[in-house]
Amino acid sequence: MTNALSKLLETRDWLMADGATGTNLFNMGLSSGDAPELWNEEHPDRIKKLYSFAVDNGSDIFLTNSFGGNASRLKLHDAAHRARELSRISAELGRDVADASGRTVVVAGSVGPTGDIMQPVGTLSHADAVEIFHEQAEGLKEGGADVLWLETISAPEEYKAAAEAFALADMPWVGTMSFDTAGRTMMGVTSADMVKMVDDIPNAPLGFGANCGTGSSDLLRTVLGFSAQGTEKLIVAKGNAGIPKYHDGHIHYDGTPELMGDYAVMARDCGATIIGGCCGTMPEHLNAMRKALETRPRGERPTLEQIAEKLGGFSSATDGTGDDAAAPKRERRGRRRAS
Repeated sequence: MTNALSKLLETRDWLMADGATGTNLFNMGLSSGDAPELWNEEHPDRIKKLYSFAVDNGSDIFLTNSFGGNASRLKLHDAAHRARELSRISAELGRDVADASGRTVVVAGSVGPTGDIMQPVGTLSHADAVEIFHEQAEGLKEGGADVLWLETISAPEEYKAAAEAFALADMPWVGTMSFDTAGRTMMGVTSADMVKMVDDIPNAPLGFGANCGTGSSDLLRTVLGFSAQGTEKLIVAKGNAGIPKYHDGHIHYDGTPELMGDYAVMARDCGATIIGGCCGTMPEHLNAMRKALETRPRGERPTLEQIAEKLGGFSSATDGTGDDAAAPKRERRGRRRAS
């Protein structure tokens, strides 16, 4: 399969990814607790609209509506047997939108966590995890995805199982983790740990990075942690649009388009090559991010103080690596689900 992502990377030194999936779909009528992947069949027009939000506002890459499209997650909706099919449809819809755009746009097959805890702590075996990820990968491949995109992973064991599955599918891939617990993933992985893990994986990803988490400031501190390791792989930054706040019965993210423009440029200056948004990132945010990336020159790598001044303080004093000095801290904690 032609590696469309690598070819596009030959044309520029940065690429813009997409924004939120869940936030945008909720605005279209998705109810909390429903499986977004079922909309691939039930409301294909809305899923194409979701993809078009990204393409029309400058994204070079967009993720398919398949984050929870694995058998383990879909069994909660009595649809485990449809994992491959629903993933295929999500990619087919994406292929239609990308091919009609008139420019090169990469369709990235989104693969989220299984939702189960892997052995020895939990019950999910390595072999079963590989099988689950492989099934979804084959569906995304059949649908025309250019690359597989693993995201919001916390456990290194799950990341490695996905890598093995993607090798079986013979697909290039990118993989991000979510650093949302004092600079670590829920399973304790630091930015330095991730760089070492990625370097040691036999089927290494084209790029790696961070998505979601607890805010754009924290995410950029993690990106600085990646860069500090001297990695030569491309780094991905996909941060939330500010901080989630509860208002009138709904969760809203307080990041303005202006803030996300600042975030995008600072992410590039921190060392990220692929820059996008996650939860709360709407079309207007993407538009501002694209304009900022196109019009503002590269700058020096920002300090933690400069990041905090522009984007707000951090949720914890350090990122868990022991290498960073204490930085301005914000007084809030928030939990999240994928975009």
